[in-house]
Formats: sequence, C-alpha cells, structure tokens
Amino acid sequence: MNALYSAVAVLAAYLIGSLSFAVIVSRTMGLADPRSYGSKNPGATNVLRSGNRAAAVLTLALDALKGYVPVVLALALGPKFGLGAVTVALVGLAAFVGHLWPVFFRFQGGKGVATAAGVLMALNPGLGVATLLSWALIAVFFRYASLASIVAAVFAPFYQLLIWGVEPALACIVPMSLLLVWRHEGNIRKLIAGKESKLGQKVGLPPAAASRKKKGHKS
Repeated sequence: MNALYSAVAVLAAYLIGSLSFAVIVSRTMGLADPRSYGSKNPGATNVLRSGNRAAAVLTLALDALKGYVPVVLALALGPKFGLGAVTVALVGLAAFVGHLWPVFFRFQGGKGVATAAGVLMALNPGLGVATLLSWALIAVFFRYASLASIVAAVFAPFYQLLIWGVEPALACIVPMSLLLVWRHEGNIRKLIAGKESKLGQKVGLPPAAASRKKKGHKS
C-alpha cells in the first residue's frame, strides 16, 4: 500500500508541475504566447521580455509554488501514508520534470529554474536560500539570468554535500541540477558567442502581438 501511495504522490506532483503558468498567465492577461518570441521558453524570464513585469512576477511565483506545494504536502502527509524521505525527494523531482515536459502542453515546457527553487525551499530551506543568493549575486553582477541559473544549479549539490551531507534529498537535487544545466545548453552557446539577452531586455514580439500592442496605445 505504501508503494501505491508513493506512486500516486509522484504522479500528482508531475501533473501539478505540468501546469505551464507562463502560458496560462499570458493567455489570461492577453499577452503573446511566450513560446512565440524571445527564447521561446515558457518561463518567467521570457515573459519579462514581453515588457509586462506583473505577468512575469506572477509566473515566477506560481512556477515556484508548483514545486514547493507538492513537496510540503508530501512532508506533511508522509507519516500518515508512509511516504519516506526518498519518496518526498521523488515528488520534488516529479514536479520539476512536469515543468520541463508538461503533459498538458504537448510536453513543451520551460527550463525549470523557478520550480527547482520552490522544490529546494521545501526540501531544505537553508539550501534554497543559499542557492537563491548565488543566483541573485550572479544576476546582479552579470545581468544574465541564464548564467545565474547555471551557476546556482552547479553549486546546489555541493552546498548540500558540504553543509548538510549525504541525504535522500540528493535523489532530487542532483538530477535537477544536471537537467537544469542541460536545458541551458542553447544559452551556454549564446553566452560564449556574446549573443545572450540580458535581464529585462525586450525582444521583438510576433506580428500579431505587436499589432495588438499598437492598437492598445492608439485607443
């Protein structure tokens, strides 16, 4: 029975992670689909490139929550349903994987930075804070969200090992870090070529979206 509960918890986390809030928020607020401009990545950073900060902040918060909430629920309900520490780690990983390959959006997801941050904050708040501080320092000094994400992803497992040691949470942290770096392969190439967009830098919107924007200014 414990195995069944574990499987249900992991599946539920994946389905929650599959909610692509960048697309949902953009549609709700009448913005262009984030998969149609900029990096074409359905994430908060690309939504910010549309020029709508409120939509970007809302996307960031919801993407983080969909990583945080499943893990917190697994921790809270674990004793009742026999969910061990490994299952909790797998729940976090499932929510993250759901963001990368969302079943509700033809498996075309984002890079998972905000969702990973939510998972880390739930698994180990200290690790979450340390990783977010690493992200913020790189972002402030270099203005590249992708570079900040890559550095934070690389450092997260080392923070865990050096400060908290070997724990079941590593079953989630290590795969997430590897997947995050892999998902940023294109950004790494752009960084090397000097073509990566900086934080807050606007990009050309699709013709239809640009047309709607111009009409909005005239009215």
